[in-house]
Amino acid sequence: MTVSAISKFEHFFRAAASLDFDKADLKRYDDFINAMMYDLLLRGQAVAKANGRDIIAPFDLPITKGLQEAIDAFRVIDDEIDLKPALGQLIRHPPLDLACSDETDAALPEIAGGISVAIARTFRIVDPKLKNPQTEHWERCFRIFRLLL
Repeated sequence: MTVSAISKFEHFFRAAASLDFDKADLKRYDDFINAMMYDLLLRGQAVAKANGRDIIAPFDLPITKGLQEAIDAFRVIDDEIDLKPALGQLIRHPPLDLACSDETDAALPEIAGGISVAIARTFRIVDPKLKNPQTEHWERCFRIFRLLL
């Protein structure tokens, strides 16, 4: 990750939830976001297969009302920070049985941005006074997301 991208991620987490992230947090974040994106794509693949399609369309992804609101919040924050290109580079495409449509691929950075807003805000719910997440905070939040996504 470039220095410029690191700075943008740090700025993003300050804007989203007044959190101070360091390089160790960015590594945890990278692992987290890619695990969540993989889970969403797996569910999208299952929906596409169940509907007899051989490509994952955006509407196949399980985007909940809360996640959609977080995506909308990301768009507002991203207007200032321009994090979407860095997210596009960060997301690893896992091996799946089906390919994603071009529309789906184009939507993934904003979906990852929405998940990012959601995790940032989850840290604040877990500990309202939290400034710099530690391993225990990441583990708690990750368990919450595993329950819900």
